[in-house]
Amino acid sequence: MILNAFSRILVAAVLAIAPIAAQSPTQKPKRINRAIEMLEMGQPIYYATSRGGAGYDEGKKMASTQSDYITYEMEHGSFDISALRNFMRGLVDGGPTKTGHRTPAVIATLPVLGLDEPSMKANFWVVQQVLASGVHGILLCHARSPEAIRMFVEASRYPFAEKAAGLGEGLRGAGSESFASQIWGLTTIEYLKKADTWPLNKNGEIMLGLKIEDKHALANAEKTTKIPGIAFAEWGPTDMGFSLVGIPENRGRTPASGTFPTGEAPLNYPRVMLDARARVLKATKASNIFFLNSATDSEVIGQIKEGVMILTGGYNVGRPFTKNPWTY
Repeated sequence: MILNAFSRILVAAVLAIAPIAAQSPTQKPKRINRAIEMLEMGQPIYYATSRGGAGYDEGKKMASTQSDYITYEMEHGSFDISALRNFMRGLVDGGPTKTGHRTPAVIATLPVLGLDEPSMKANFWVVQQVLASGVHGILLCHARSPEAIRMFVEASRYPFAEKAAGLGEGLRGAGSESFASQIWGLTTIEYLKKADTWPLNKNGEIMLGLKIEDKHALANAEKTTKIPGIAFAEWGPTDMGFSLVGIPENRGRTPASGTFPTGEAPLNYPRVMLDARARVLKATKASNIFFLNSATDSEVIGQIKEGVMILTGGYNVGRPFTKNPWTY
């Protein structure tokens, strides 16, 4: 069962003083996508990053990452589907992970932006190619338009997927399952049943996310986060800073302009950026999806208490704090 917005915050606070139900580190994973499995347990998840163009050798090396998933960055990194497929092969050959999963989950960013419906519709093939490579999700950058987000979700689903209000028929076609099913270690039929967007489909294994990272996307945050099929969102502080403040020297962290409600580790951004972050966080909670934010060891506990469930770092502190039972 997916935790609602208030429950997620409560779980994060309670975990500081009481362990969740014990789970054997040797227990067989229940899911293909480790990130989803952790979130369903009420555990925050952590990710590492690989630049686009990484191939087999880096995949094999990153198979042992202690992170729950890998962001494969193709927004500004090389958009090379052959390299991505080789990276996924490397993950398989370097696995399984210490948690028993075949690979860490992989969520790719795209050079296609969520600007409007026509541009997303014209570029849905990029979503198709990336998912056919066996990744476990996509993070769409500059997610400005609700109509673009709907098209993004439709491009990620098959025509036979269960219908949802506000969404049209899925666009993925026959043949897209051939390579991806091998990466997931499934038959093609098994893959077709599982390759759907979570939590819209509670048995789905694909996570779709949004980067609400400029003033135009911010204006629609409450609408885009409610599109069925979206699992998480972030506020993209660097691009948000470009949009709201300007050039880098005027955009970066400044002395003590804001703190977490719990008082730990101040978030030292200009007030206009803190307000943008607060708006995106509030929108994710209202839409019952998860919020992503960068974190360091000194920041992670404050962010978890605030309700952040997807973090770039800090797992050496965060996992003991939430009494994560898995072996990494």
